Amino acid sequence: MTHPLSALAAWHFACVRQAALGLLMVVLLALPAARAALEASMWRHMVLQAPLWMLAGALLAGGLGLRARARVARWNAHGISGLLYAALVLALLMVPRVLDLALVSPAVEAAKCAALVLAGAALRLSWRPAGLVVQGFFLGNVLPMAVVVGQLYIDSPTRVCNAYLLGDQDRLGQWLVTIAAVLAMVWLVQVAWRVARSDSSELPAEAAKGAAKDTDNLLLKK
Repeated sequence: MTHPLSALAAWHFACVRQAALGLLMVVLLALPAARAALEASMWRHMVLQAPLWMLAGALLAGGLGLRARARVARWNAHGISGLLYAALVLALLMVPRVLDLALVSPAVEAAKCAALVLAGAALRLSWRPAGLVVQGFFLGNVLPMAVVVGQLYIDSPTRVCNAYLLGDQDRLGQWLVTIAAVLAMVWLVQVAWRVARSDSSELPAEAAKGAAKDTDNLLLKK
């Protein structure tokens, strides 16, 4: 049997390791070479760089202690505040003007990266408390938005970003539509698995209750 102190020490070590990895990702992503490589293409800017910044934020959030998580949970009931913030950040990132400004303005670039880090942390701290209903509401707003924006990028005859070519814009639109479809399918499969698992776990409990009821009836007859 694992000692409570050793389990607590292992959990603390895992938190520190995640925070260190998140900080390392922040440093690497902030390097000029990494920024230039990821922002050279419109689809890499949104499909690679943005998720990597969010992953760094999620890892940093994993390093929070119990007290810090409790303080966050006070204003993040059922994960609603965190998911709302993440949805707003993702919506702003899909505005072409934001991508253009991030390439020419260091202040906008820093704000974009900081917002994505916080969005990743918010998703990490909000997803489980949200539950299936709030998760479905979040995805039901973000994923259709991504599909609509992606289709607009595909159908637009002109460039929506001054910094990127029309072919790159079309490629980004295809990525957004595909990613939204894949994420929707993955979440629905997860929901189906959880529902099936809960149903299967309820069957033995119902059988046990039925057996106990039959036993009580027999005893009463005697």
